[in-house]
Parts: sequence; structure tokens; C-alpha cells
Amino acid sequence: MKLTDLRGILQYIPQFRERTFILAIDGAIVTDENFATLLLDVAVLRSLNIRVVLVHGASAQIKSLGEEHNVKPSDIDGTGITDAATLKLALTGANRLTHEILEGLSANDLRAASTNVIIAHPMGIIGGVDHQFTGKVERVDTDLLQTLLAQNVVPVIPPLGFDGDGKTYRVNSDGVALAVAEALKAIKLIFITSSDGLIHNGQLIRQLLVAELEKLLQTNSAGFAPEILSKAQHAAAACKLGVPRVHVINGKVDEGLLAEVFSNEGIGTLIYANEYQQIRLAKKKDIRAIQLLTKAAVESNELVKRTRATIEKSLGDYYIFEIDKNPVACVALHVYPEQKKGELACLYVSSSHENQGIGRKLIQFVESKAKEIGLSELLTLSTQAFTYFQSKGGFSEGTPDDLPPVRREKYDASGRNSKVLVKKFIKA
Repeated sequence: MKLTDLRGILQYIPQFRERTFILAIDGAIVTDENFATLLLDVAVLRSLNIRVVLVHGASAQIKSLGEEHNVKPSDIDGTGITDAATLKLALTGANRLTHEILEGLSANDLRAASTNVIIAHPMGIIGGVDHQFTGKVERVDTDLLQTLLAQNVVPVIPPLGFDGDGKTYRVNSDGVALAVAEALKAIKLIFITSSDGLIHNGQLIRQLLVAELEKLLQTNSAGFAPEILSKAQHAAAACKLGVPRVHVINGKVDEGLLAEVFSNEGIGTLIYANEYQQIRLAKKKDIRAIQLLTKAAVESNELVKRTRATIEKSLGDYYIFEIDKNPVACVALHVYPEQKKGELACLYVSSSHENQGIGRKLIQFVESKAKEIGLSELLTLSTQAFTYFQSKGGFSEGTPDDLPPVRREKYDASGRNSKVLVKKFIKA
């Protein structure tokens, strides 16, 4: 993402302004050299009137402090047993990190405050095992958080909870972030980790509907590494509780937070609570997007060049595939009613969204449209992607004689010698 492209950022502002983002930052990221840059990204979000709450973990610090003091922690991530010695490490580690975050925010001229908004109770005895000082979030002091946010203060929340008697408990930071996101009705929960995203069986997941993630967790949770499984579980839970978008990104990537929030492709994993993809009829304002999308294919002679006037003349034939209202692919269906034939044309998917099945969805969409209006045959012309249309779209190789007369004239005049591919519809 080019951060100098202000138009790319500004298109998101109306939907994000005065809304709340929860940033759940792993302890290892706070001490990483890129953390200063990450805080600059936070400053940019705040300058755009996006409300930000920071929740941080402390697992890396607890482990490091344990080694430093020759104390073996009874639990690292706040889900197991927290004995008194481990609680002491958690308090020391969490307080150090909170202080570092407050210092960093101050350096970026941002007002911030450490909070005790997590009201917790003991996790108790589970399966006959007393979890001692491990806590579970009971509720979130939403009023205090809203008051701070209204005063342009960034709340910083450690992985600690407090009960009515003033006792402190170690709580899992992912669980804290989830509870805060739900309580504040956040539109984004962003887990900032040392991983490139949710990696399942060695493959990075770029985007996934929450129902599909839940299925993965039920059938093959072992495919997630232990350190990332918690993110997957809490991402799924957050979407089910009303958070529309959950992201998992690598906090060590320079300008990664802004690239995730303000670009179509992002850098990590996006889990979404509803279908955020849509195929719609192109509008006049989309003509430039169509030209930009297809520019690379035109330059490589994969697609024929289309002028603005040419596209505008047949704009009703073009469709846009968009993700969160941003065009990432296009296609056209040119109809020859006398021959009851249609031509699938101008199919292109942006390089950032390749190998995600979008091209196949557009082919299926055009095929459905063609059948809907009573066409008996669908044609497409290709110089380089003909094997794709054959394997993914079910087209067979034809000849120029299959083209309607008016299209045959253009074909002969172009001199491109494209392969003609045909798909005939079987009448029901």
C-alpha cells in the first residue's frame, strides 16, 4: 500500500469516523523495534477521528522474567493455573509494558491512561483443579471507557482483572480484547501478533467467513499452531458476538496496521461476520476502476484495450466484484440476441486477490445471467488464459465461425488471433 495515495485512505474515512477499533497487541510486539512505527499508525487512526483502545498481553515478559529470576511460571498465557509466584511475574511484566506503551503514545502526542476496567472473578476449580489467581472476565466498565474515549484519551488495558475486594487476577489478553470489543460495539478487533495471520496447515488464510472458521476449529483445530489457535478461537467468538470484522496481522511489518485497515488486500487475515463480497452492475463512477484493474492485462496483451468511451457506451454489460465496497475484479457480458449468444469479456481479478476463486465466481455469475435472459450459448475469446476457461469454466475450444457476424468482423479486424471458446447450455 502506498500511504501517499490519500484517495485510498479517504474512501474508508466515512465508515470509520467516530467508530471504535480494539487493538490487541501481544507482549512480544511491544518490545519489538517496529513498535514505535506501530504507534505512529495508531496516531494516524486517531487523527482521522477513529477511537482506539489498546489491550496488551504479557506472555513473552512473564517467560523472560521467569528465566531472569529463576522462577518457572505455572502458566504463560492466562488460561491455566496462575500461582502466587506467576501472578507476581504477571504484575511486573504487565506494568512494565503498560508504562512502555504510555511512553510511546506520549511521544506521539497522544493522551492515554492505564485502566482497571476489567472486573474479574476467579476461574475457580475446573475438573478438580484450582486455577488459583487465574481470572475470568465478568464485565467491562464501559462507562469509564466511553468517558475516556469521549475525551480523546486512548485507554490502555493490561491482562489483569480486579474483583470487588481489590484482588488482582491474571486474565487472558485475547479474552479481554474480545470482552472489550463486545462491550464497546467495536467495528474492528485487530490482533497484532508475531505471525503473518491465521496459518492453518502451513497456509496463510487471507479471508474467511466466520462460519468457515468455526468449521475449521471443529474439524481440524490441530492445523493451527498453539500460539495462533487462541486468536482463531477468539476471532470466531468476536464475530458471533457482533464484531463485524476481526483481523490478525504481523506487528513487525512496517506500516502494517495502516496497510491492513486502508487497503483492499491487507497484509494478514480477515475474518468477517457476514458476506462482504458483492457482484453488482457497474456504474459510471466505476469506469476508471475498470481501466485501472485491467491495465496490467492490457499491457501484457492479455486483454484488448478499452477506452473510457467504449466502456461507457456499453456500461450496462459490465459488472464489478467488490470487497467492502472496493472493486477488486470485473467482467462483462455482451449479448447478441439474434443468435441467442453471449460473450464473456473483460474478466480480470486484481493481483492482490488472485487464487481466491473470484474469477470462477464471476464466470458462474455471467453464465447464470446468460441463462436467465434465455441465451443458448456463451462465448469467450482469449490469447493467454484459454486453459483457465477450459478447466475452471467448462468451456470447449471452438472456431471463429462460432462468433456472431458482427463479432466476427471485429475479430478479423483485430488481428489478435484469439482462441474462441464455447459453452453451450443444455435445455432443461
